[in-house]
Amino acid sequence: MAAEKIRDIIGPDIVDIFNVKETPITKMSEYDLLILGISTWDFGELQEDWGAIWDQISGVSLNDKVVALFGLGDQEGYGEWYLDAMGMLHDELKPTGAQFIGYWNNQGYEFEASKALTEDGSQFVGLALDEDSQYELSDERIASWVEQILIEYQQTL
Repeated sequence: MAAEKIRDIIGPDIVDIFNVKETPITKMSEYDLLILGISTWDFGELQEDWGAIWDQISGVSLNDKVVALFGLGDQEGYGEWYLDAMGMLHDELKPTGAQFIGYWNNQGYEFEASKALTEDGSQFVGLALDEDSQYELSDERIASWVEQILIEYQQTL
């Protein structure tokens, strides 16, 4: 899984992994850096676990917190909604005061539309992973992105 790969690169002794299904969303306020992962289901829908806590997100204060997102989707099978859930999460977290890092170039992807693109359309709002049609690129993308977010995080300090 992507979360475990990210943890292993950064260091298992300094990264805690939580499942949003089992952990109160208020736990986010205990960390300075949050790396949040979300997958897009079906036709641009939220993963059920995130959907269950969605209404609670706006009540969490993430002022002075740095957030990096990664998303999973299928650009070939669901190219009209590629990584929409990541874009929706980004938009939902914006009003909480979070500072975002880890935007990712959209070159090398083939999709029709995505809510996860920045305003100018040149980047995703986080790491874009496609375990269905570009599985062979995931490890390299994760390694590059982790290096990128660690540099960007240091620049926020």
